[in-house]
Amino acid sequence: MTPTQQARTDAATGTLDKAAAENFPVAPFFLPRAWRDDLMAVYGFARLVDDIGDGDLAPGGADARHLGLDAGRTEDRPAMLDALEADLHRVFAGRGEGPRHPLMRSLRPTVRRCALTPEPFLGLIEANRQDQKVRRYATYEELVAYCELSANPVGRLVLQITGTASPERIRRSDAVCTALQIVEHLQDVAEDLGSDRIYLPAADMARFHVGEADLAVPSAGASLRALIAFEAQRAHDLLDEGIPLVGSVHGRLRLLLAGFVGGGRAALDAIAAAGFDVLPGPPGPTAPGLLRAVGTVLRRAHRER
Repeated sequence: MTPTQQARTDAATGTLDKAAAENFPVAPFFLPRAWRDDLMAVYGFARLVDDIGDGDLAPGGADARHLGLDAGRTEDRPAMLDALEADLHRVFAGRGEGPRHPLMRSLRPTVRRCALTPEPFLGLIEANRQDQKVRRYATYEELVAYCELSANPVGRLVLQITGTASPERIRRSDAVCTALQIVEHLQDVAEDLGSDRIYLPAADMARFHVGEADLAVPSAGASLRALIAFEAQRAHDLLDEGIPLVGSVHGRLRLLLAGFVGGGRAALDAIAAAGFDVLPGPPGPTAPGLLRAVGTVLRRAHRER
């Protein structure tokens, strides 16, 4: 393997390794190999977009070079997102130059095999463009609209890859994905504030008498804990909309979707166990907690079929 090939492999591997840190299983072992490969290809794209938008790329500028930019432009996030979108169009192009980034080259067979369309991928890029401009959300409705770009496309891609998309399943998948995004925001309140981003709706903060200064202390006060509990209940209600989705599919796909819903519920359980104090660090689910949550989802899905 040449040094250039090794650099490409390292860039892709470093991004894909982050799958283990997610609240839910990305491509668990029990799925058919083809599904696992396709889900990891989509995850690699989604993770790369987020890493560009958050400025979390690996040092050295390899991703910029793969996308045709000078390595020194890694911190130019809008330019990186534009270059990634151009590479995405190469994924879908029938002719001409192929995609440049190794993760995008891995995505191309999945796009062709599953007849995927560009729209979900473009939504994820647009969400990260929005992150460069919008750092506060006035209302819950504005936050949900952001989640339609930042999270819901992933669930739609999962349904497309597994050949199970339908209008009702997409609607319920959107609810689950929005919930998972809200859960992540609740876990990361302190980290997001460090990047000058707040995903707690301003109207809700005012209702619970929470100011930005209340997010910048070592431990949450009573008002902030009450606000986190309120937003957590919203996410919990959205996750409940996913129970019929889990029950509408069969076999290993049911277990996968139960993992998504159960992962969100386990994360909410961890937030509740921390007394809704998310400021010391992201409360994360334990492995036993995740298994219990998935089991609960499967039992409810079986009863409510």
